[in-house]
Amino acid sequence: MFSEINRLLGTSVLILVVILACIDVPMPALAATIYDGDWNVLIRTHGGACDPTLRFGAQIADGIINNGVGIATVQGRVTPKGTVRVTVRSGSQWADGFGLLSRNRGSGARRGQGTNGVCRGSWVAERRD
Repeated sequence: MFSEINRLLGTSVLILVVILACIDVPMPALAATIYDGDWNVLIRTHGGACDPTLRFGAQIADGIINNGVGIATVQGRVTPKGTVRVTVRSGSQWADGFGLLSRNRGSGARRGQGTNGVCRGSWVAERRD
């Protein structure tokens, strides 16, 4: 009798495990950092031979900055404390930026190379809603 109960119990546990494994419970997507999401970025030139302003979108995922596909390639990182290091490239033009992000805004400085020479300036970013 005990062997029959153990066999039924073992079979029941196995069936329960299979049923639980088949249930699709959606897990909430959690951002790896408070900075993850879509951002609008405005670059301003304060001196040198670069375009006066440039606007573009960027995404942060797991603290990594990129812009997907576009005329410029954006690559960089945000530390858990919000320190930003980023490089923007488009053809022979490039800019290196650094600064600080808060949960919804950020700003910093940048230097780069435009089509007619070097330049320097600033950047500001704002989270998209």
